[in-house]
Amino acid sequence: METVAPNADQACVVGVAVLAVFFAFVVLIGTGLSTLIFCMIFHKASYSWALGLLMLVPVANVIVPFILAFGNWPILRELRELRQQQGGPPG
Repeated sequence: METVAPNADQACVVGVAVLAVFFAFVVLIGTGLSTLIFCMIFHKASYSWALGLLMLVPVANVIVPFILAFGNWPILRELRELRQQQGGPPG
């Protein structure tokens, strides 16, 4: 029985498959890390941390940063209310 050596086409296909798996792994790690970061940002802004999961939704991932940038953060609203109760400067 003869053993057939893999030809260049088979080696190329294997190389591309390995590269595709590596690329998919890097994309998954990046997506997970980005989602974790947005979850922490929402949590620190006193929103529900789960809103960070909206970054996984295709249209919402464009809208969510605008909510963070231009929205009235609950933590800042609470700070403003506490300052008004204590008679401090508004801010």
